[in-house]
Amino acid sequence: MSGERLRAAPGSVHHLTVRSITGDPVGLSDFAGRVLLVVNVASRCAFTPQYAGLQRLQERFEGRGLTVLGFPCNQFLFQGPGNAGQIESFCSVTYGVTFPLFEKIKVRGSNRHPLYDLLSSEPDDTGRAGEVKWNFEKFVIGPDGRPRRRFRSRTEPESPEILDAIEALL
Repeated sequence: MSGERLRAAPGSVHHLTVRSITGDPVGLSDFAGRVLLVVNVASRCAFTPQYAGLQRLQERFEGRGLTVLGFPCNQFLFQGPGNAGQIESFCSVTYGVTFPLFEKIKVRGSNRHPLYDLLSSEPDDTGRAGEVKWNFEKFVIGPDGRPRRRFRSRTEPESPEILDAIEALL
């Protein structure tokens, strides 16, 4: 992204700052103009193999304006253990992950990260909003930073529903 900052739209994630897996602050405004797929990830979950599909999406659509953002979380039966280096190594070695990973955060409860305060208000396709239920929930964010679609854990990254949601915004 260029050094020029876009004004965040109401309900946009672009006003938020997160920390990269190495601890550096990252303004989500750095991704303004790109479609984002935000996912709470874990390394010891039945859904962990979804990392492979997330990486394929990153490779397939990166040049067209998609970025996958992975947010490790250890809130669901402690299925996201390890420190930042261990998480980064696991993702790189096991799944060849090249998309941005961030520090471990809380995605539910009273101490959830402000990003997930915003995302939790987005309903899924059945009309249900609220707390993230498990690892690997997926949120499609438009180029303006506003959440557009929410997919629960069982929806595979390369499912027709997610592909359609991404394609509609690119």
